[in-house]
Amino acid sequence: MFGNYLIGLREGLEASLVVCILVAYLVKTDRRDALRPVWLGIGIACALSLSFGALLEFGTQELTFEAQELIGGSLSIVSVGLVTWMVFWMKRTARHLKAELHGRLDTALAMGTGALVATAFLAVGREGLETALFVWASVRASGEGSSAPLIGVLLGIATAVVLGWLFYRGALRIDLARFFRWTGAMLVVVAAGVLAYGVHDLQEARFLGGLGNKAFDVSEAVPPDSWYGTLLKGVLNFQPDPTVLQVVVWVLYVVPVLVLFFAGRNRPAAPPLRPSDSPAG
Repeated sequence: MFGNYLIGLREGLEASLVVCILVAYLVKTDRRDALRPVWLGIGIACALSLSFGALLEFGTQELTFEAQELIGGSLSIVSVGLVTWMVFWMKRTARHLKAELHGRLDTALAMGTGALVATAFLAVGREGLETALFVWASVRASGEGSSAPLIGVLLGIATAVVLGWLFYRGALRIDLARFFRWTGAMLVVVAAGVLAYGVHDLQEARFLGGLGNKAFDVSEAVPPDSWYGTLLKGVLNFQPDPTVLQVVVWVLYVVPVLVLFFAGRNRPAAPPLRPSDSPAG
């Protein structure tokens, strides 16, 4: 559940900050007339993301087991690739996010209503589609037959909305570079578990061989139905009996990605966005 909460918090806060920056800029520049098309673009992006999530969840149910596993494993790997790209992109962009969005919005204001809708849609829609795909893959990897993963995602998004509102009202200082650095590192670990489970799905579909070649089996020491087994599964997508290929893929992903991610951690941190940057400042 924690892994899904982290996904909802991380992606939700990205979207919330984007919305806050767009709205605050329009209010401060006395362009409230442009708020309606911006909110329209945000609404379309949210609707598309929910529709995409529903398609992923219900669109494969009539397929054969092998086809479901093949699609699930492939999309899990795709989602890990997208999330990895997003983590590194946000690490580079966090300190310049506000200026970049302001520039896009100035261009859209000059072009008209359609451009405003498109700017808001693209700014929020990317996070929404990434979230839908990665949440779907993470829920599959968690293997929980309950609503806990979905509850975790919704709690994360709700937290992100509250933080975004506090930021907008000028009641919160956010060091974006530091926040996205540490949540990004945790998300890499979550993504590694999703990647390993995607390989597991492909092995179940007999696309990458079978599941017979186990690296180890600690099911007796860490029973999957125990509280600590459930905790490890929910946080790290831990599997007590992975195959050799799953372990190799996990290590080959998480070690170099974390090394590259923290390679520039000693550079000066970006100044936090100040409450005075918000409309209430």
